[in-house]
Amino acid sequence: MMTKLAVRATTATIQWFKSRIEQGKADDRGDISITTIIIWVAATAGALAIAGTIAVVIAKYNTSLSGI
Repeated sequence: MMTKLAVRATTATIQWFKSRIEQGKADDRGDISITTIIIWVAATAGALAIAGTIAVVIAKYNTSLSGI
């Protein structure tokens, strides 16, 4: 009796997991929104601007900083 109950519970659990996986696959379209692209472009541009500013400052004051 206990074995039949364990098999039923296991089968029900497996079916539940399968249905959840199928539902997850159906919901995920993989689209990237325009907002996400704008944020990534802005973050990349900001990082490049900061890196460029640091490079310019180091190049300008390189001789002054060499004694440190």
